[in-house]
Amino acid sequence: MTTKPMNGIVAVMLTPFKDDGTVDYDSLARLIDWYIANGVDVLFAVCQSSEVLFLSLDERVALSRFVVKHAAGRVPVVSSGHIGQTRDEQLTELTAIAATGPDALILITNRLDPDNLGETAFRQNLDWLLQRLPDDLPLGLYECPAPFRRLLSDEELAYCAGTGRFVIFKDVCCDLKTVERRVHIAEGTPLAIVNANGTIALEAMKVGSKGYSGVFNNIHPDLYAWMYRSWRKHPALAEELSAFLAVASVSELMGYPAIAKLYQQKLGTIETIKCRAIDYDIRERFWWGGEPILDKIMIASEHYSKVIASL
Repeated sequence: MTTKPMNGIVAVMLTPFKDDGTVDYDSLARLIDWYIANGVDVLFAVCQSSEVLFLSLDERVALSRFVVKHAAGRVPVVSSGHIGQTRDEQLTELTAIAATGPDALILITNRLDPDNLGETAFRQNLDWLLQRLPDDLPLGLYECPAPFRRLLSDEELAYCAGTGRFVIFKDVCCDLKTVERRVHIAEGTPLAIVNANGTIALEAMKVGSKGYSGVFNNIHPDLYAWMYRSWRKHPALAEELSAFLAVASVSELMGYPAIAKLYQQKLGTIETIKCRAIDYDIRERFWWGGEPILDKIMIASEHYSKVIASL
């Protein structure tokens, strides 16, 4: 099994929709180019940010295939689309996603234990899938928060890492001590632990997280990319930038992923902010903040980009 590096800035990709609710592939092409131009190292297609729970299997497969084709080897692409309840459903969808040619196939931890029964069920379901998925295809793990957040125990993580088949873990524990412990557990294996929490992004990098895979890679991945690559050389600026990024990340609570789509619409990348996961008008619900806060984030992001460019 040969693998590309699966670390650095991992973009949890948005799915642009047209006004009629269908996938807008023209906008998606521009979005892929934007991610890559802004320092993203890995594209994560068909994930929660992609509104995976609201996509048909045909749509999930088409999205993964399109991202792989349009990325054209410029950066690695990992794909999930793993939402089924039963083993057979999961095998069907994972096999279909694998056939689209991603550099790694991502398994969602709550699907490996859909009834939240514990380690025995997790191991049994994982082993069943591992026996049936292509053994030459690198795999990944994702602690997707929906439909429930199912964190891996240390023993489960060690088991997965020890198989040698897993190359990336999107960590959603949001706890620095746990991230550090997980980094040590994965040492000596192909598995890269990549933190997804913006509040501890810098601190997680310092204890060995192989980058950042949070939702604000849809806003300013270039700033996270600089911080990941340069925090040792410019520690004071990295600490200052980290504080801004942490505060900015709180705006996720104002209707994500629509709030990120609004940002991308302002950049001219996508046409609409239409979502399937959000069925309300974020401008109306978050009248007190929403769009004006995004405008402030844009101003500050541009400021830090200029500061970094001047170094």
